[in-house]
Amino acid sequence: MTARLDAQSLLLLIVFGLFSLANALSGAFVNVFLWKAASDYSLIGWFAFSQQISSGLTFYCAGKWVKEGNKMNCLRLGIGLAGAFYAVVLWLGKGAVDYIWLLGFILGAAFGAFWLAFNVVYFEVTDPDNRDLFNGWVGLIGSCCGMAAPWASGYLITKLGDGTGYRIIFTVSFCVFIGAIVFSFWLHKRPPEGHYNWALPFTAWKKAGSPWRHALPALAAQGAKDGVFTFLIGLVVYIATTNEMKLGNYTLITSAVALGSFYVIGRIMRPSFRAPGLFIGTIAMALAVIPLFFGVDYGSLLLFGIITSLFSPLFVIPMTTATFDIMGVDERSAAQRVELTVLREFGLLIGRMAGVAAYLLVVQWRTTEPVVVAFLAVLGALPIISAVSIRTLVSNQRIGK
Repeated sequence: MTARLDAQSLLLLIVFGLFSLANALSGAFVNVFLWKAASDYSLIGWFAFSQQISSGLTFYCAGKWVKEGNKMNCLRLGIGLAGAFYAVVLWLGKGAVDYIWLLGFILGAAFGAFWLAFNVVYFEVTDPDNRDLFNGWVGLIGSCCGMAAPWASGYLITKLGDGTGYRIIFTVSFCVFIGAIVFSFWLHKRPPEGHYNWALPFTAWKKAGSPWRHALPALAAQGAKDGVFTFLIGLVVYIATTNEMKLGNYTLITSAVALGSFYVIGRIMRPSFRAPGLFIGTIAMALAVIPLFFGVDYGSLLLFGIITSLFSPLFVIPMTTATFDIMGVDERSAAQRVELTVLREFGLLIGRMAGVAAYLLVVQWRTTEPVVVAFLAVLGALPIISAVSIRTLVSNQRIGK
């Protein structure tokens, strides 16, 4: 039977697409904006670290709201806070570097509220038979946004100058977030699901034979890499080129590669191919950093980005599907999906915070090119741990097998 997506799944993809578009327009350039104001590696790291703290706290506390209240309002709050972040940056201008922790907490809360609600709704509108398809579309849409939006932003900043260019892209992001809120009102309000178990995110993995004992180390390794790569790669591209248009071109090309890869892999991925695909993807992503050892310039960074984008869907799609399938292994797990979504985020969060903490230690010690490249190589190899840890889960179509 061919997997299909219903109207609510498609609408959720639209909201996700608008949220991704707004972030893609300005996300990479926020760090460049802060770098140009202070030229401080540590400042960028503390900005990321404050986001992780805020995101984790929001995930945990908002779990009660999502389970016992209106999860759609939590989704809208996340989108609204993301818009508020860019409004505050517009207001502060270059003075934003003096409010790194405040800005990080706002953006982290935005991501925490949005992704908690999104992941719970995603679980409810999909099933194990169409989650690979949905995740493929998520990757496809994210790649489309990452392909066009940063290029347009880089072009505007280059043509209009720092002041006007940044004001325009931050303003457009704010408006797109408002559009996402509007579309979210067509998503059906979903009923409360009982009482929120505050302890479950800390205890579910302790049970003998719990699949979370395999999933959490895998998620932590994934989070450690993603938590740093999310901001450092774009920053390194800008530092190597000192040109926003070059950064826009970089994201255009790498996202175009990811677009095609997510489309193909999302359509052909089957449960039987998850495990071998996962290992192929992780090994290839680990090897992608090799060109940087011969010199960090636009060409080597582009080759690194292309290889990573080409093979990352082999890792991302089965990882995402397998961890969400755990939540549907039986009726009890499905009823605890909010708490288990929080648990999943905690796994990623621990990894992200560890990765950013390691980054802060490294840049305090040295910021020379060989050190930065070696650090990227270590982080790039971490998904191998994910593949080894979660291999037994991705090998089965149903986690209960």
